[in-house]
Amino acid sequence: MSSSDEFETQPISPNKLQPARAFAGSYAGEHVAGTEFVIGALFVSWGVGAGDILVGLLLGNLLAVLTWGLLTAPIATETRLTLYAYLEKIAGKGTIKLYSVVNGILFSVLAGAMITVSASAVRILLDIPPQVDWFPSDLRFVLVALFVGAVVVFMAVKGFKKLAAFAEVCAPWMILMFIVGALFLLPALIESTPGITNISSFSDFYTIANESIWVKTSSEVGFWHVAAFAWVANLAMHGGMGDMTLLRFARYSRYGFFSALGMFIGHYMAWICAGIMGAGAAIILGTAITNLDPGAVAYQALGTCGIIAVIIAGWTTSNPTIYRAGLAFSSLNPKWSREKSTIVVGVVTTIIACFPFVFSQLLGFVGIMGLMMAPVGAIIVAEHWLFPKMGLTRYWSQYKGNNTNWAAIITWLTALGLSYLLEQSGVLHLFFLLIPIWVYSTVLYCLLSIAMGAKKSFPEAAIAEAAESNRRLEEKNFLESLSRESIKVPNKKSSPIVTLASFVAIASLVTCLVIGVIAYFDNGNSALHSPLLTATIIYFVTATYVYLANTNAAETDEVPIVEAQASDN
Repeated sequence: MSSSDEFETQPISPNKLQPARAFAGSYAGEHVAGTEFVIGALFVSWGVGAGDILVGLLLGNLLAVLTWGLLTAPIATETRLTLYAYLEKIAGKGTIKLYSVVNGILFSVLAGAMITVSASAVRILLDIPPQVDWFPSDLRFVLVALFVGAVVVFMAVKGFKKLAAFAEVCAPWMILMFIVGALFLLPALIESTPGITNISSFSDFYTIANESIWVKTSSEVGFWHVAAFAWVANLAMHGGMGDMTLLRFARYSRYGFFSALGMFIGHYMAWICAGIMGAGAAIILGTAITNLDPGAVAYQALGTCGIIAVIIAGWTTSNPTIYRAGLAFSSLNPKWSREKSTIVVGVVTTIIACFPFVFSQLLGFVGIMGLMMAPVGAIIVAEHWLFPKMGLTRYWSQYKGNNTNWAAIITWLTALGLSYLLEQSGVLHLFFLLIPIWVYSTVLYCLLSIAMGAKKSFPEAAIAEAAESNRRLEEKNFLESLSRESIKVPNKKSSPIVTLASFVAIASLVTCLVIGVIAYFDNGNSALHSPLLTATIIYFVTATYVYLANTNAAETDEVPIVEAQASDN
């Protein structure tokens, strides 16, 4: 697949628009991943109180959902363009080249962190000590990271679609493992909390959380830091407009609010459960949580299932991340194939993964990554929404024939410089920079654009606006036709084998949850790890079979439906 096949520059056609369920599934699955094991445990080491976590995460994740729903999704559905294509339209090919390099590097580091997470589970099988310092202390861990990285890169190059499908199968089980792992380790936390013998009310849980999990030891970080981090954790995707690439397929902009499934399942429930697992594992092992890596925490909570969970979580996150990084770099030159770019990126990423600091410093890194992309989001929002209201011409730099929009370049680079100065001087914490940097970028870009020619009228602008209006009218008519006429597809009954496999898959998930509940009442009995593993194996076998069977059936029916939609339009 060449880079030109992946880097679409035109609005997608109406018949490619996807229904709501596609986005519900995407957001629910994508945000329960390897990063959740790391971030949830790191919150415990922050020294913030239980109230800061429980309420702060609610507010921060709500702000993230609102950003997706009110900013990213409307722009994506109005333009039907990828972030790269729209940014090129606004800021020119020169800006895209710089943006792609920066974006590719950031994605490479993030993918490296996820490979390290997977390696932290594999190293348990080889009895390698936890690697929690900036540099590896055991050569065997380096070899493990190189091996895991090689597997991930191979899948990113050859098996992206199959692994994406595997991630869909994994998502329900992964969500469940966070809950089950917390149930296994809650007894250790109850035992370590004076005056608490069981959890019979929320008050009991809150006492345990405050005294044994999120113990308030820091006066420098608190509620607002937690809320701000939850908002900026995925800033590159919402405020930075990265998810335009996904949401341009949404039939309606309101589908952006499906991000709530990812934020409140993955970034709320999973972070809290990971914190419970991390604190419980530290108590049982008699060490500080900062001395434990994700593999050690998950293994203590779930046994072999914990190793599987961490490996899968790391793989399913690092694979699409390396894919995105390869795509970013391949967009620099049409002659660079996506495969070759991905291999080069994968080699660099795997080398980065050999150094454990990439996950131990993850909280700071994701904040930096988001803030580096935020000025670009501010530029897009300003040009898309503010320019028409201010009497300025959208895409003025393109109409002037510029290869590079220097107003955008200057705004972006000076915003990064200002961020660095504010953070280093101690004026603002890293997580609090979003709003001032966004305001600065918006104001400066508007002023520079006015000075450089955005107030001028261009004949091409009227032609482009008319063409865009016609495209939107065509899309509107198509969506109205979908609501008026439902395309009837013969209701094919599943075969008895598929129905049985579906039942067994669901039953195995229920069994996993029941085992977790039993473990909670049985003082976290580790002997239950064996039946948990058995139920897990049964789930993956049956769920994979059902997925493949349903996929084959859907592919058989899907083509005529799309053709019918296109012909009706």
